[in-house]
Amino acid sequence: MDDDRILERERLQIELIRELDFEELQVEEVEEDSPDSDEDDLAAFRVTSDTRLSDNLGADELIFNPDVASLHTYLGEVEDTPNRIAFVDGGTVLKLPLFYLEGVVLFPESTLPLRIIQSSFLAAVERALNQTNAPCTIGVIRVYREGHQFKYATVGTTAEIRQYRRLSDGSFNVITRGQQRFRLKRRWTDVEGFPCGEVHIVDEDVPLRTPRDAFGKLVPVSNLRGRCDSSKMSTFTPHRDTDEQSVANSEESFEGSLTLSEKRLHYSAVDSLMDGWTSSDDDQVVSTSNIQSSAAHSYSSRSIGCSGQDDKNESGNGKSPVSQGKGQKHYRLTSFREKTDLNRFRMAPRAFWPHWVYRMYDSYHLAQRAADLWKQIVGVPNMEAVVNKPDILSFFIASKIPVSESIRQELLEIDGVSYRLQREIELLESFDLVRCKHCQTVIARRSDMLVMSSDGPLGAYVNPHGYVHEIMTFYKANDIALRGRPVLKDSWFPGYAWTIANCATCETQLGWLFTAANKKLKPSSFWAVRSSQVADDMR
Repeated sequence: MDDDRILERERLQIELIRELDFEELQVEEVEEDSPDSDEDDLAAFRVTSDTRLSDNLGADELIFNPDVASLHTYLGEVEDTPNRIAFVDGGTVLKLPLFYLEGVVLFPESTLPLRIIQSSFLAAVERALNQTNAPCTIGVIRVYREGHQFKYATVGTTAEIRQYRRLSDGSFNVITRGQQRFRLKRRWTDVEGFPCGEVHIVDEDVPLRTPRDAFGKLVPVSNLRGRCDSSKMSTFTPHRDTDEQSVANSEESFEGSLTLSEKRLHYSAVDSLMDGWTSSDDDQVVSTSNIQSSAAHSYSSRSIGCSGQDDKNESGNGKSPVSQGKGQKHYRLTSFREKTDLNRFRMAPRAFWPHWVYRMYDSYHLAQRAADLWKQIVGVPNMEAVVNKPDILSFFIASKIPVSESIRQELLEIDGVSYRLQREIELLESFDLVRCKHCQTVIARRSDMLVMSSDGPLGAYVNPHGYVHEIMTFYKANDIALRGRPVLKDSWFPGYAWTIANCATCETQLGWLFTAANKKLKPSSFWAVRSSQVADDMR
């Protein structure tokens, strides 16, 4: 299926090139478009996002096909690598060539393009293609600066070399795909000059419906009339849910394991609870000691006959007001037991927290919530295909969410599907502003986001010099100064010329402005912001 999809995309790219061959491509000076024209371009892009680039729109207009960007056609033709392995068992220890990438966080299932120029890393690719324990596999680690020093992350991702091409100058163009998380145990420099490391493959947890597991292992509230009332218990309708049946079967073993004092406390708590349900406002004058006495009497009745009837001596005349109130309360409790269907109450799980608390850790519930937020805030790509696979969904969102690289590294290091999804939901709900990392200037807003790749609003691209950049795309940006003239060569988005864009306040390079070389191509322009230059605070 993947091969067919790639061939289809290549066919579309060829159609694009043929279409553009009939047009005169002119690179123009970048001019500030009016807000109205930007909004028109954005509206056209959203309304016709499923339209192929080769289709005519209106008066011979073309719309950019997001599938083209995800193909990384700027790398040229590449060949599939043979003898690949998909995954290794969790807990496996491997020795792999390592690639330290600044400003890049690779997740499982994400695409990473590479252009290998340095001789040492060329040897690393050769080693990876020919190694036997993990063929066509490298390790990718994020490297970042702290002051004047480089720091290395301890959690990275294995990348499978899926396609590559050796160029005439000896360099490699490579397309890899993230596979599995690992923890870096130790690293060293190989005799051929490239970094190597011993990595421990993370054994990922299996997403579970936590509330079902949590409640299924708890013991239900016991039969209020004791185990002696077996005739009534036999008339209960079995629950359909197997978890509830297992809960019912565990009741007898629970009470059987209690000591005499524990049973007294157990029955006292149950009777006190029921007593609170049946007591009127007048009964509230009875002291705590009397309530405990009533509960103790109830336990005594269970121990002797389990009849649940009133004590005759206690209902007689001539008793004190306290004794009479005590007898009335016991009568009401007994009447409540006889008239109330307690099927549901008997099967109610004795959970310490309410059900909604456990849903906070239900991976499937969190996955649906995250997918709904993604659809509401980002929209593309659609998450419905993986919403029933919370582990894959959590990595997919983490790899595409338009946040800073340090936050994405945080997501990569989180163990546990539910915890990762919780953090992603928090980020999606709070994501609003994009700020410069160095001066905190607001350069874009969430409402300005524009998806130019079928992979999502954030993706990795490599330039001719081998530097990999992760970028997020917007149709509008603020406080950015352009440097130089538009260049069409080596563009990551076919048909668009790129211009370097710096922060107008601190002059840090934030990314690029892409402008359409063909006036008929929509959108006419958009901004690409480097995630490595984005501040963590996005509220």
